[in-house]
Amino acid sequence: MSSASTSQSPALTEGESTTANDNARPHDPGADSAGPARSRLSLQLDQRSLHFSVNAWVLIVALIGILPLATRQLQYKGYRLSLLGTTCTTGYALFALYGLPRVGNTQVVQAWGHLVTSSKDFIPFMYCLMFVTSKLHFKLVLVPVICWALEHVARFLRRHFTNSSLYRAYLEPLCTWVDRNTTAVNFLIANAEILLGFLLILSLFSKRRNVMQTFMYWQLLKLMYHSPFTAGYHRAIWLKIGRTVNPYIHTYTPFLHDPMNAGMRWWFR
Repeated sequence: MSSASTSQSPALTEGESTTANDNARPHDPGADSAGPARSRLSLQLDQRSLHFSVNAWVLIVALIGILPLATRQLQYKGYRLSLLGTTCTTGYALFALYGLPRVGNTQVVQAWGHLVTSSKDFIPFMYCLMFVTSKLHFKLVLVPVICWALEHVARFLRRHFTNSSLYRAYLEPLCTWVDRNTTAVNFLIANAEILLGFLLILSLFSKRRNVMQTFMYWQLLKLMYHSPFTAGYHRAIWLKIGRTVNPYIHTYTPFLHDPMNAGMRWWFR
């Protein structure tokens, strides 16, 4: 009995010393913060992956909607779905960044509206929302949608798939070209947006005319002209249009001077 008790006492002593050492060990606050930090990082990656997946889906259905490779009904569905997908992604981006204002405070609502309208995602959101609810069907509408989705997809692939053999073999040249030619892509978007404005004016003489949508789209073009994200491209194109058109107006249609001056005062207001 005495030998058994003496053999158990070292074990108890060793266990007590281990517990004491654990209690005496200083607490590392980084161990507690590492868990929430990892969860936030994984949540951000999940959101980015979801955003990438939706943009890739938008790119595919937009190509179906604009290329004459499918039936007319399938093209129309691709047209609508691509606009709806871009509306959802940009609307969610605005909501995640700015949230919703507090109801009842006019100044807060005005400040929130100013922040939202001056953000980068507001123009694509209003652009797609305007056409997804319209009866007009212009394939030119999908050119900016394809460019926006292509930029998002290429940026995500270059950041997260550089070690993939499939990416290096088939997708890297296209993603590199998009990344190096961002200015050309943005000029293509601006040209399509401005040309679409003139097409809406011509549509006023058809049976599917929509005066309200035409006015709202030209308000959006005015915002594009003043927005810091698109102003450089739109102003360069409008300057080129003015240099081309103004000599003909002065020579052949001088009666348009007053309406054009009134329109320019509204445009630069």
